[in-house]
Amino acid sequence: MVPKLPLFNWLNSRGAGVLLHPTSLPGEQGVGVLDRNADRFLDFLQACGITHWQICPLGPTGYGDSPYQCFSAFAGNPNLIDLGDLAERGLLTPQEIAPLAGLGRDRVDYGELYRLKPALLGRAAERYFRQGAPALGAEGFAEFKRRNSPWLDAYAAFRALKDHHGGWSWTDWPAALRTHAGALRLPLLAKLSASCEAHRFSQYAFFSQWQRVRIEAARRGVSIIGDVPIFVAADSADVWANPGLFELDPSSGLQRTAAGVPPDYFSEDGQFWGNPLYAWDRHAVDGYAWWTARLKAAFELCDVVRIDHFRGFESYWRVPLPAKTARDGAWVQGPGLGLFRALATAIPGARIIAEDLGVVTPAVERLREQSGLPGMAVLQFAFGGDAKNPYLPHNLVPNQVVYPGTHDNDTSAGWYAGAGEKTRDHIRRYLRVGGGEVSWDLIRCAYAAVSRLAVVQMQDILSLGSDSRLNTPAKPDGNWQWRLGPGQLEGLFARTAPYLRDLGELTDRIR
Repeated sequence: MVPKLPLFNWLNSRGAGVLLHPTSLPGEQGVGVLDRNADRFLDFLQACGITHWQICPLGPTGYGDSPYQCFSAFAGNPNLIDLGDLAERGLLTPQEIAPLAGLGRDRVDYGELYRLKPALLGRAAERYFRQGAPALGAEGFAEFKRRNSPWLDAYAAFRALKDHHGGWSWTDWPAALRTHAGALRLPLLAKLSASCEAHRFSQYAFFSQWQRVRIEAARRGVSIIGDVPIFVAADSADVWANPGLFELDPSSGLQRTAAGVPPDYFSEDGQFWGNPLYAWDRHAVDGYAWWTARLKAAFELCDVVRIDHFRGFESYWRVPLPAKTARDGAWVQGPGLGLFRALATAIPGARIIAEDLGVVTPAVERLREQSGLPGMAVLQFAFGGDAKNPYLPHNLVPNQVVYPGTHDNDTSAGWYAGAGEKTRDHIRRYLRVGGGEVSWDLIRCAYAAVSRLAVVQMQDILSLGSDSRLNTPAKPDGNWQWRLGPGQLEGLFARTAPYLRDLGELTDRIR
């Protein structure tokens, strides 16, 4: 009997990657942008023999600045637009963008960025249209709008109405405006047409610049690993424009349920995320068309896509509203293999990574195995227990991506400094090291692992401590701010890049 092949089977060779979100790139615009600093980072990857650049979601962020809570699952983040490029095109002046350089280079000040950048983008849009809307890249503005209209029109309307209402969530707008269909019937959107078009221009600028970066990556043999959160933000164009795809109250249009995870050893109340849940039965009726469109859009931006919280596709924790904690939720069956069959049919050869960290049941493991998707392993989770810990190197498997730590973890140096002595002793004995350079101990461990793809945080390459951590889950503010400082990247070319190239050759991670 011929064994049944998995739906996806793409991770067939060894390689290495670096995790660095574009906001963390160096530069003088207050935040990492898609300028020549991105090209220089790609130069570094090429010098190291590294073939993957992993990023977090690229969507427009809202309150809390998290790329996992975006105003759209399809749009790009205007904060990443290189205003220097717009200045070179005569859409802004060097004097107008100069205040951004005063925001600092080591961390992102999102409050000041929000105060300055949208106004500059609006000014650039006005001048762009006065110039006759010239092409910013290979694709013209009219073609960009036509090709992306299934999501772009609703997104532009959503953002224009949000601006009009002082940034309030759509749930606080007048009832007649709480859906895209309802807003289209009212004269307000026509009055906001200039604002809508300015938001379309920002998206055109972002996508044009991102495609330039992606071309530069391909020239250097670097694939980009993107990220798709399982859930969308409650305050998003996705929910506002597609209410029938979510568990919303039919009379008020507001949420009836929310996402989270149940109480466990780490949290007696569980985690109450608040995201709206999908009405999966309705998605199944049209063959998961919205999810297919979402993944197709992700693959237009990236070569590989990591899907966050894979566990939720098997079953998810539903919390009825109103609720302040996740205690009173219940497990509900997810779409399972049906969704992944639809994706495999619509996107043949799709290269997807399943984020399967945390508590994983046999049913979740079975779904991942049936799909064939590579899972994830984090070395920081491996130590302090017994030899059966699934994240210890001797328990890893080839169809897997191994990380010392991800964007949700402390840096390796920070984690080791804060770990108990039992954990520190375990890592020293297991790796036969003294613990004096734990960041590099874990990098070498990841490279040597049987897992076919090893990805390391940029902070670990620099051996940075906890003050350089990118994100602390459940911490409401102070996240997503770390950036490469002036000279840090350049300082790695002489010694670190040759070392990583040699390590890649020793462990068969260079192609």
